[in-house]
Amino acid sequence: MPRSNRPRRSSAGRSSSGKPAAGGKRGAGPVPELDLERARAGIARRESAPDGDWVVRTMTARNAEKAYICPGCSTAVPPGIAHLVVWADDHLFGEEAGLAERRHWHTNCWTSRNFRYR
Repeated sequence: MPRSNRPRRSSAGRSSSGKPAAGGKRGAGPVPELDLERARAGIARRESAPDGDWVVRTMTARNAEKAYICPGCSTAVPPGIAHLVVWADDHLFGEEAGLAERRHWHTNCWTSRNFRYR
């Protein structure tokens, strides 16, 4: 006997085993493929620091195809090395200008950068 404070579920949309039927709410359509490369690449996160607000995205070693110069140590970030892509979130000329001025940093250089006050 069901508890009086719990609403009863209708049997519509359920098979005899209690699982959702083919026409029920769940499983109504085909399951989309998971894009593993996009999932591994990471999601851009926002960081706030004394030198401003930044958007930081992880670049996996598999997706790193070009060589860049790290602004933290002025050495190369060669292809095939995981690193960070960083751009200003609060750029003076807007979001697109900040994105256009993005830089590729070694992960350790970004986390250990010092903040210079003038």
